[in-house]
Amino acid sequence: MQNAATTSGTEAPAQGGAAGFPPFRIETFPSQLFWLAITFTFLFVVLWRIVGPRVSGVLAERKKRIAGDLEAAEHHRRDAEGASAAYQSALASARARAQAVADENRKRIASSVEEAKAKADAEAQKAISAAEARIAAMRAEAKNNVAHAARDATAEIVSRLTGVTVSPDEAATAIRGLR
Repeated sequence: MQNAATTSGTEAPAQGGAAGFPPFRIETFPSQLFWLAITFTFLFVVLWRIVGPRVSGVLAERKKRIAGDLEAAEHHRRDAEGASAAYQSALASARARAQAVADENRKRIASSVEEAKAKADAEAQKAISAAEARIAAMRAEAKNNVAHAARDATAEIVSRLTGVTVSPDEAATAIRGLR
């Protein structure tokens, strides 16, 4: 049995020259500068002739769209101010009409109340007059009844005290004379 150590590696052996990072090698500087100049020139031309006009076009389109949007916004603002003024005017007109209707209703109700009050006062006055007439009639009737009662009582008193019979007319005449 052989005890030989096996090792493996991933390094590549240097081939005929100095090893190192290729961009830092001095021998390749001229070709790197040449390709850098060609690449820079190509990219500059592409940016200048193709990308530049497209970006300018996009910027011009955006500027135009922004200006249009600002103009539309200004137009909409003016429309909104006009609509707001119309709304305020309509609102003030509606408030004035509502106030006029409320005043008219108040006046109509007040006149209805006054009419009802006048009618109630007239009915109350009529009822008072009728009641006073009834009271006057009752008073007259009561006076008449009192006069009859006094006449009858006087005739009876004279008849009991003196024994003389007095007629109701004589008793009435005597009572009237006392007044």
